[in-house]
Amino acid sequence: MLKVKDTLRATVHLTFDGRVVKKYHGPDASARFNNEVRILRHLEKRGCPFVPRLLEAQPEQLRIITTNCGSRVEHLDAARLAELFAELEQYGVHHDDREMRNVTYRQSDGRFCVIDFEFASLLPESA
Repeated sequence: MLKVKDTLRATVHLTFDGRVVKKYHGPDASARFNNEVRILRHLEKRGCPFVPRLLEAQPEQLRIITTNCGSRVEHLDAARLAELFAELEQYGVHHDDREMRNVTYRQSDGRFCVIDFEFASLLPESA
């Protein structure tokens, strides 16, 4: 596995078969884990095509395994970034960390994707 992120809140690895393994730690790890699982399940149920799919949730280890949504984006203009997060809201989710670090590019279909939902929230009409 290749470590792609290691912060105070989470460690993320990319497996050789293309899955993403995220382990939560630090403050409120359990709450952040539960929230991301809830949001990803909601987005899958709503058919959102530009977010990772939750493959496994392991609450005892505070770990999720998801599909890979491509590589990190280095450049994206502010208008396109705002458009992408606005599109996410059509699926009933507000992303509370609307930064380029949470956008990937999936080369297989030329699609920008959104990742990292531990601080996201469901919009009132979706809850």
